[in-house]
Amino acid sequence: MTTAGTTAAKHHLGVRKLLALADFRRLLASRLAAQWGDGLFQAGLAGAVLFNPERHADPLAVAAGFAVLLLPYSVVGPFAGALLDRWDRRRVLVVANLTRAVFVLLTAAAVGFGLDGVPLYASALFVTGVSRFVGSGLSASLPHVVDGDHLVEANAFVTTLGALTAVLGAGCAVVLRAVFGSGDGGSAWTTAFAVVGSLGAAFLASRFARGALGPDEVDEPSGTLTAVALGLLDGARAAWRAPSVAAALVALLAHRLAFGASLLLTLLLMRNSFTDYGPFRAGMAGLGEVAVAGGAGILLAGLVTDRVVDLLGRRGTVSCALLLAAATQLGLGLPMLLPTILAASFVLTFAGQVVKLCVDAAVQGDIGDEVRGRVFALYDTLFNVTQVAAITAAAAVVPLDGRSPGLVLAATAAYLLGLLGYLLLVKRSAR
Repeated sequence: MTTAGTTAAKHHLGVRKLLALADFRRLLASRLAAQWGDGLFQAGLAGAVLFNPERHADPLAVAAGFAVLLLPYSVVGPFAGALLDRWDRRRVLVVANLTRAVFVLLTAAAVGFGLDGVPLYASALFVTGVSRFVGSGLSASLPHVVDGDHLVEANAFVTTLGALTAVLGAGCAVVLRAVFGSGDGGSAWTTAFAVVGSLGAAFLASRFARGALGPDEVDEPSGTLTAVALGLLDGARAAWRAPSVAAALVALLAHRLAFGASLLLTLLLMRNSFTDYGPFRAGMAGLGEVAVAGGAGILLAGLVTDRVVDLLGRRGTVSCALLLAAATQLGLGLPMLLPTILAASFVLTFAGQVVKLCVDAAVQGDIGDEVRGRVFALYDTLFNVTQVAAITAAAAVVPLDGRSPGLVLAATAAYLLGLLGYLLLVKRSAR
């Protein structure tokens, strides 16, 4: 009994003591500012493209929009990983946030002038690409402000609060659209407000001392271009040498495949199929409710994951989360009713966040600081490419009303195959 209590005390510092750490507070505040801006920007852009009476979007246009939001990091990922392990991360965070602020305003201008296609998507690509750069920098910096014994707890708190703040940003976008209007002009003003988050994040990051966020040492080729070119390869090698990380990545990618298909179905159902159902709303308001349900799932995951891992271990926790997600796809996804879709959003987001927290902890705890940025770059690249691939594949076969039981069954199969792959790789770790 004493041993268990000592172990729990070792790993549970508590929110109050975490927030008493000045550098942790500063890093958290920078993350929250950045993620609030991300949530507002993405919701504002989604509203401008998907729920704008001056524009029309079919499933393939929706897939293109998600590609804009998610694929950029696949391009900048190798650069981000190498540079985060090479340059002062404090400086990277400041410059990246200021760069993002400029492109937020350019994207808002493109929306306001009614531009479509390449002009709009090019500026949005830069915003989301730099956003992922910032996210990896913040994650790679966390072990420099929190002791290793408390990484799981700190990561759960930071990631959960950050995700909820992004949901809050998306909610602010809904309110701003109601104030400014849903046309191009109103969408432009809404999107432009995201610049506040970028500027705030840059200011807060600038308050760190030089070198405080690492890297502590550089383990890369002397030439920057060579380091950039080898960034993802180095990350992949490091992840493979840490079987706990490789297994967790397989589980998370299975979730992103299934979640991507489910997300497209939800968007199309809300836009083209559902009508208001009692207190529940369809359309853009319905997507707001989906975001709230997902935010509640993220909050629950942040509250319980650390303790569930203590109880079941990381393997048991990830396995149960994948099984729960598969059951939810069948039980709540197949009926395709507004209330069950909202319930599924809550459970699937909860399960996915549990898996993600376990992946983050594995990377932060089992990967050396000299290569951690490159592993996070690989992580984010795979994360986004997988979701875009799932959405694009689903867009090619889904009907316009979003009613596709076959895609729900495919998502269920993805979770089960992910569980099988995870367990096989965990066995390699045990051997």
